[in-house]
Amino acid sequence: MERVLSYLTEHRSNHLEELKQLLRIPSVSAVSEHAADVRRAAEWVAESLRRAGMENVQVMPTSGHPVVVADWLHAPGRPTAVIYGHYDVQPPDPLELWDSPPFEPTIRDGKLYARGATDDKAQFFLHIKTVEAYLRTHGSLPVNVKFCLEGEEEIASPSLERFLLEQRERLRADMIVISDGNIHDRGVPSICVGLRGMCALELEVRGANRDLHSGLYGGGVANPIAALARLIASFHHADGRVAVDGFYDKVEPIDDALKASYRQLEIPEAERAAELGVPAMFGEEGYSFLERTTARPTLELNGIGGGYQGEGIKTVLPSRAFAKISCRLVDRQDPDEIMELIERHIRRHTPPGVTVSVRRRDRGRPLAFSPDHPYIRAAARATEAAYGKPPVYVRSGGSIPIVETMSRLLSAPVVMLDFGLPGENLHAPNEHFHLEQWDKGGAVLAGFWKELANLS
Repeated sequence: MERVLSYLTEHRSNHLEELKQLLRIPSVSAVSEHAADVRRAAEWVAESLRRAGMENVQVMPTSGHPVVVADWLHAPGRPTAVIYGHYDVQPPDPLELWDSPPFEPTIRDGKLYARGATDDKAQFFLHIKTVEAYLRTHGSLPVNVKFCLEGEEEIASPSLERFLLEQRERLRADMIVISDGNIHDRGVPSICVGLRGMCALELEVRGANRDLHSGLYGGGVANPIAALARLIASFHHADGRVAVDGFYDKVEPIDDALKASYRQLEIPEAERAAELGVPAMFGEEGYSFLERTTARPTLELNGIGGGYQGEGIKTVLPSRAFAKISCRLVDRQDPDEIMELIERHIRRHTPPGVTVSVRRRDRGRPLAFSPDHPYIRAAARATEAAYGKPPVYVRSGGSIPIVETMSRLLSAPVVMLDFGLPGENLHAPNEHFHLEQWDKGGAVLAGFWKELANLS
């Protein structure tokens, strides 16, 4: 492994220059004008895999943007890992808030600034370079490796499930390895052992068939905004607990290992409130902030509107009002079941004089993994060797729906080895990646492949 680490150190400058080439490609999957750029990024990634020594490299079409696949399968009796990542990026807007152009990678203060730097180009490219280091220094890999790198993650991976079904045998593996997030904090290595699921709905409340004069009709016709406010208020008890019947039926207690990890990481709530600029923290009673935001389910309002929004006053009784709702889910909560429970709650609590319609939007299942799984223990040993301290186990408050889909369709556990740091502005202006994590990540991956080989 020392030769691998020496190779990564000796070629660090060249590897970062290659990464800059990839970052210059505006592979924005959400914008049709960038379709050719997304394809160009896929071809660039494929060529980097070939140069690294991977075999059977293909840019495979889907109904949307292509998927890049590759493999190296010459370690008989050793585990097989499929490495997932994505080469597409978010739109860079608003451009005026960037300190340097989003597709002109710039290094400042030990950070590499560019759209896609941390999400997810640097992280999956580090996997490619670690594989290259092993092949160049040893002529082989300690384990079998496959790559599955898609171009639609930032638009919810609409083509990937069908692709996985069609290519299930080719991508079959003992585990799925993903680097697409961040560790808990600088100098605090962590391994994510759970992702929340999610579901989202749009709610519209309608009253009269047109906007009405509030002086002529106010007090005599139901106001959709007032009705919506009453409906929204019914979603929670005063203590922050969700009031939808059945919402918690499949939620299990937080395990002791996770509670122990969080006790090491919690900061005083007053300190957190001051940082956020709020008078006090708020949430479900009986749980800490980290427990509430990662291991408990939530129902949140994401947008609300209705009536006159312009300057001054317009004395109108609006004909409609709307709200956008999302839930984060845990354990065995099924997004379709939760949406049905919410719709049932809405029907029961709709005030008189209005009608309500609900449109279901995005959904994704939660996924949790045991810290005691041999592959995760191997990741923990590699992380401890690289950082000089054992990692803490955390759950993510966010959702990556395709992770659960991949795990289910490929019948494989997931190992999340994240190398980003908090505050790297993914999805926002001035996205960046701390280059210290490039070095730490290379050491973690080099050790991880060795640890996996020792399991066989």
